[in-house]
Amino acid sequence: MGSGGVGTAIARTAAKWNLFEYVAMADYDVARAQRAVEGAGERFAAFQVDGRDERAMVDLMRSERIDAVVNALDPRFVMPVFRAAFEAGVTYLDMAMSLSHPHPTKPYELTGVKLGDEQFAMSDQWKERGLLALCGIGVEPGLSDIFARYAADHLFSSIEEIGVRDGANLVVEGYDFAPSFSIWTTIEECLNPPIIWEKGREWFTTAPFSEPEVFSFPAGIGPVECVNVEHEEVLLIPRWLDAQRVTFKYGLGNEFIEVLSVLHKLGLDSATPIRVGGVEVAPRDVVAACLPDPAQLGERMSGLTCAGTWVKGTGTNGAPREVYLYHVVDNAWSMSEFGSQAVVWQTAMNPVIALELIDSGVWSGVGVLGPEALAADPFLDLVNSHGSPWAIEERNATVHL
Repeated sequence: MGSGGVGTAIARTAAKWNLFEYVAMADYDVARAQRAVEGAGERFAAFQVDGRDERAMVDLMRSERIDAVVNALDPRFVMPVFRAAFEAGVTYLDMAMSLSHPHPTKPYELTGVKLGDEQFAMSDQWKERGLLALCGIGVEPGLSDIFARYAADHLFSSIEEIGVRDGANLVVEGYDFAPSFSIWTTIEECLNPPIIWEKGREWFTTAPFSEPEVFSFPAGIGPVECVNVEHEEVLLIPRWLDAQRVTFKYGLGNEFIEVLSVLHKLGLDSATPIRVGGVEVAPRDVVAACLPDPAQLGERMSGLTCAGTWVKGTGTNGAPREVYLYHVVDNAWSMSEFGSQAVVWQTAMNPVIALELIDSGVWSGVGVLGPEALAADPFLDLVNSHGSPWAIEERNATVHL
C-alpha cells in the first residue's frame, strides 16, 4: 500500500533481488502505482485503492490472494491498513506506527497516547487469530531496532543506554529547502513532544529539539548536532530489551529546525483542515504540496545518509564498552543500483528483507511485534549478502553541548 518514494523502492528492490511470487502495488493515484512497477516484470501489478477505505483494501487483498501487506503510506493511514490486514487475515508490516496524541495539560512532561498504542491494544486479537503484525520495520525504526537486539545478544552483558542516532551530509542541488523524506511525517515526528524511556520512570516527554548533542558519524560524514525527536524505537526497544535508558536523536541542522519552528508558529504544521475560500484543506498538506516530491530528488542529490544505534554499557568481558552499529548508503550508489535516492531506499530495503525471512520461515511470530522481538543475525546476514553491508565502530564518549 503506497507507491511513493519508499513504495517504489520496495518494488524495485524486490524485482532486482528476484523475490516473491507476486507483488501488487496499490495507491490512491493508480498512475503512481503503474510507474512503480514499470519494467519490473510480469510478477508485478498496479491497482487503485484508497488507504482510508478498509473494505476496498480487504477486497483487494482477498481477490489477489495476498499473503502479506506492507504499509508504505504516511502514518495517518496506519490504522485503516492495519485493520484491513487483520480482517483479511494476512501478515502486516509497516515502517511507522499509529500516531501519538500529546498529553492534554503536560505535553512536555507526560505521555498521552503513545506511538503504536492503538496497534498494541489489538495485539491479543492478532495472537488469537495466529496472525503477525511486524511494526516499525523500516530503517528507523527497523534496522536500528535490529542493531539494538544484536548488541544485546552479542556485545553487552548489561546496557546503560541505547540511543538511535541518524545523520547525513546529503545536499540537494537547486533547492533552498528540500526534505529527503515525507514532510508530512517529518513535521509529525519533529514537532510532537520527543519521548524518552528510563528504567524506573518508563516513558516521559520533553520539549522538541531538546538535549542537543554533537555526534560523530562514520564514512566521512563527521560531527552533526543531533536533538531529541519523537520516534518509534523508544516505544519498541524497552518492550523486549533490557536497558537503563532509550533515546532517539536526529541530525536535523539549524536551518531545518528553524523552518519547522516557523511552520509551527504560523500553524502550518496542523493536520486539521481549515476552510479557505470554498474548500477545506489541512495546512500541513499545503506545505507538502509546495515542496518537491522526495522521490524525485535523487538526480539532484549527493552525499551519504547514515542510520545507526549507539549502545553504551558493560561488554561481555566485564569492561565498559561503547559502540555504534550503523548502515551507510551513498546516494550515487542507490541511484545507480535501484533508481531510488538514498533515504527512501535505505528505508525500503528492510521490509523486503523482513518479508524474505518470513517467506522462508526463518522469522515467525504472532501478535503485534517490533523488529527487536525477532532474531537479529539472519536479518543482518541478508543485509550484507545483498550488497549494502552494515558495520560496527567502537566509540569514545559523545560530546554534550
